[in-house]
Amino acid sequence: MIVANIADFREAARRRLPRFLFEYIDGGSYSETTLRRNVDDLAGIALRQRVLRDVSAIDLSAELFGTKQAMPVALAPIGLAGLNARRGETQAVRAAEKAGIPFTLSTVSACPLGEVAAAASQPFWFQLYMIRDRGFMRELLAQSVAAGCSALMFTVDMPVPGSRYRDVRSGLAGAPGLKGDIRRMAQAALRPGWAWDVGIRGRPHHLGNIAPALAGQTGLNDFFAWMRENFDSSITWRDLDFIRSEWRGPLIIKGILDPEDAKEAAALGADGLVVSNHGGRQLDGVLSTARALPPIADAVGDKLTVLADGGVRSGLDVVRLLALGAKGVLLGRAWAYALAAGGEAGVTKMLGLIDAEMRVAMALTGVTRIDQISRDNLAGNWLAGDYA
Repeated sequence: MIVANIADFREAARRRLPRFLFEYIDGGSYSETTLRRNVDDLAGIALRQRVLRDVSAIDLSAELFGTKQAMPVALAPIGLAGLNARRGETQAVRAAEKAGIPFTLSTVSACPLGEVAAAASQPFWFQLYMIRDRGFMRELLAQSVAAGCSALMFTVDMPVPGSRYRDVRSGLAGAPGLKGDIRRMAQAALRPGWAWDVGIRGRPHHLGNIAPALAGQTGLNDFFAWMRENFDSSITWRDLDFIRSEWRGPLIIKGILDPEDAKEAAALGADGLVVSNHGGRQLDGVLSTARALPPIADAVGDKLTVLADGGVRSGLDVVRLLALGAKGVLLGRAWAYALAAGGEAGVTKMLGLIDAEMRVAMALTGVTRIDQISRDNLAGNWLAGDYA
């Protein structure tokens, strides 16, 4: 099929992936209200079109955490992403490098830190959850240092996993033992391209970073059981002291939706934060990223670097989030769809689309540099609910 935008990548991913994997990427929690809000609220933001300005030289470059990059985006951490294509995280990190942007490796990736580092020639970011076993966390942090990771993204909005009905219906979760394995194998058999490239050639199939903790139990049911038992729901802001004691580089707190929490992150010495509702996959019914971002940027934007994710389906959406106050934008489902659809080449093409769409959006709003994008580029008083 012809791929012209991220919606096309989504459809290509749906056709290629077994149902249980596509629904895992695509779905949200409960009734998926927040998942829809993320997309709809961004799409509802009207921009000011300006004319007769010299926009012949558009510069997308930006600096995040002391490193200059080609555009103000990064690939967000996505669990199980390596199952979307053969050794998927290694393909994605190469695509990110070619585009001159950071890649973020999830704690629960298919490919371990060492394998991704071997595939990379530049530093990448690592994402971490708070795990009950602090010794195991220390080991993961030590591995990230050894792998040359340049920033740590600490996710705080998942003390417990959200309720995701699609995963139950698809057989990814809620179907233990042989019954669940048979359901997933049947779905994989309907996708022979994926079954050969990933299911057979992509072995070994285990979550590389947590494989030692699973002690040889590598099934998806083992993974979800480990998450339920080992994610630490007793975490508080004081636990950032533990993270800081083990990590000396830039620390980014991911999963902030409230200005008061943003102030806590700034007070405790974080270098950045991600305004995020976990892509609508945790607490359903909360604010969209677009709605949550402006007051957080106002509260702490002068103290740390504010990033955002959620609902981004185009380069135009990236410009919208920048106008609302973000200094950088994380791409999540966009790269997961592209990876599933076409591997490294798919992610490269998707990032090329983001680049081209940002350039058009900037030219037609009359700006030529990322630091010129602001709320002056918004039409009407969107923050007060005026979509004019």
